[in-house]
Amino acid sequence: MSEVRAGGQFRPLEVGDPTTVASYRLAARLGSGGMGTVYLSYTPGGHPIALKTIRPELSEDPEFRRRFKQEVRAAQRVQGLYTAPVLDHDTEGDQPWLATAYVPGPSLHAAVAAHGALPVSSVLLLLAGVAEALKVIHAAGIVHRDLKPANVLLASDGPRVIDFGIARAADATALTGTGVSIGTPAFMSPEQAAGKPVTPASDIFALGQVAAFAARGSGAYGDGPSHAVLYRIVHEEPDLSGLADELRFIERCLAKDPADRPSPAEVVALCQEASPTPLVQSGSWLPDAIGADITRRVSASADLLAERDRAAEAPTSAAQPPPPTAPVTQMDPGSTGHSAPTTHAAPTMHSGPVTPPPPGPPSTPYHPQSGPHTVPTGHQAPYPQSGGWQQPYPQGHPQGHPQGHPRPMPVPPPRSNVGKWIGIGVAAVFGLGLLGSCASLVKDLTDSSSGSSSSSSGGTSTGSGGGSAESSESKPKSDPKPVAFKGINIPANYYVRFADSPPKPLDSETGVSYEDDGDFYYYVDTLFGDKKLGSSSDKLVLLNNSQKGSLETCRNETRYTDSVKLGQVAKGSQMCVRTNSGHMALVTFQSAAPSGDPSDYVSVDITVWRNAEEPTTGN
Repeated sequence: MSEVRAGGQFRPLEVGDPTTVASYRLAARLGSGGMGTVYLSYTPGGHPIALKTIRPELSEDPEFRRRFKQEVRAAQRVQGLYTAPVLDHDTEGDQPWLATAYVPGPSLHAAVAAHGALPVSSVLLLLAGVAEALKVIHAAGIVHRDLKPANVLLASDGPRVIDFGIARAADATALTGTGVSIGTPAFMSPEQAAGKPVTPASDIFALGQVAAFAARGSGAYGDGPSHAVLYRIVHEEPDLSGLADELRFIERCLAKDPADRPSPAEVVALCQEASPTPLVQSGSWLPDAIGADITRRVSASADLLAERDRAAEAPTSAAQPPPPTAPVTQMDPGSTGHSAPTTHAAPTMHSGPVTPPPPGPPSTPYHPQSGPHTVPTGHQAPYPQSGGWQQPYPQGHPQGHPQGHPRPMPVPPPRSNVGKWIGIGVAAVFGLGLLGSCASLVKDLTDSSSGSSSSSSGGTSTGSGGGSAESSESKPKSDPKPVAFKGINIPANYYVRFADSPPKPLDSETGVSYEDDGDFYYYVDTLFGDKKLGSSSDKLVLLNNSQKGSLETCRNETRYTDSVKLGQVAKGSQMCVRTNSGHMALVTFQSAAPSGDPSDYVSVDITVWRNAEEPTTGN
């Protein structure tokens, strides 16, 4: 999900998002994923930062806390020109968070998706910059493990490698030896896909994949389900057809044997040799369309900062004296001396007589507020809605009456009967119009009945056509026909949409459970090994063995949950899913990836009843 909408506006905070974290006021939402949500904020000096908050269910786990602190310490050791440095963090509080420098540029994934592959000159500068970033990362004793186009941001002065959330220090033992693979399947190295130990050379393989994606718009091992891509990574040679001759050295980065891959420094040298001109990172290293995206992000960030400053000044202007049309401020009747005034929006009803005004000409008439004047139940408005008068304040006293005595209430002016007669006239006209409408309706019904009768007796009248249409519209809407799809393979951390025919597994940058149209997904928590089947609509029901999966069953079920663990299902288990877009589906679990398969996926059958009900709000 892009952090900037069309027109250069950031995505606003959503319901449930915090407004502040520690001393940082959050200005916009940049994105979300399996670990948490990233927001835009600013330092006190006005420098933009990206602040990542950790999901509550993760922050409550002691083991995650330990690993997160380790990740922050590792990330603080990385200080380079092509990385986003860690600026602040809190790993001990109730809500752990991490703040890095904000990079006002799209990810490589978003840029290629929007504008196509990059020219050769841009790819060479991209490769050289990311290689320098890897050199710094590896020097700090870290293997990134998840280098991919979404984790490479394009700034005006070169690329930035980000997201060390799943990176691990090389000397750490967290998750190594547990059989859990960390990283995005399409950009894993062969050794990483096979569950073998990873080294800095694994990041070089991912760099080759990133370069192929930047130059061609697709990876070197094709698209499709992750288990198929991983098989090709482990067993087949890369497809580099269409790659420019200057970039053929990328093939060395994709060598199956880690020892045959070049080092980051060698990659930089290969880029320099392939470039006809010296490599210089400048504001013109990217195509104009991507440069315009960067400019929009810079402007949007500046606008949000200005809004923050205006909001900070708002209390000062709000403290100014109220305008003359504000509610009247009076002294508390029971107070004495110079007690603080109390503001009354509308005084209570008085049963006793009201003190009349003193003789003489009235003061300046009262001018009502421009908006509607709301009076709470059981209260009377202190002034008429138009005209009227105010008792003049005695000279020398700020409240216009002696201390300790309430100001007398004003006497309303005599009412005029003109408005009453006008109202009666309007009501009479409206009543006559209503009677005419009713007479017309009775006539139409009579004519329609006569027409139907004539059609029945004559058999040749065409006037009955309208009646037939009304009859057909009054019939109950029939159930949609089911559409069945067999053997849909959903890789780990992919999702499908029931509107697609057939449903095609889709990758997610923001986390499958956060996708608005993630009708059914397979999620694997790489930190703890939890495997879940779920829906972003949070309306999934695992049927009992005695239940027969059908549209009627799915309509009647309300035992909703967002997901079920993979261990809760077996071959033949059925799940009902209701989507926010109005589709309903029966998902039948068939199998999971066999032991020894280099990938992780589930196979399901899906029966969809499209538009089975009205869509819910927001979709």
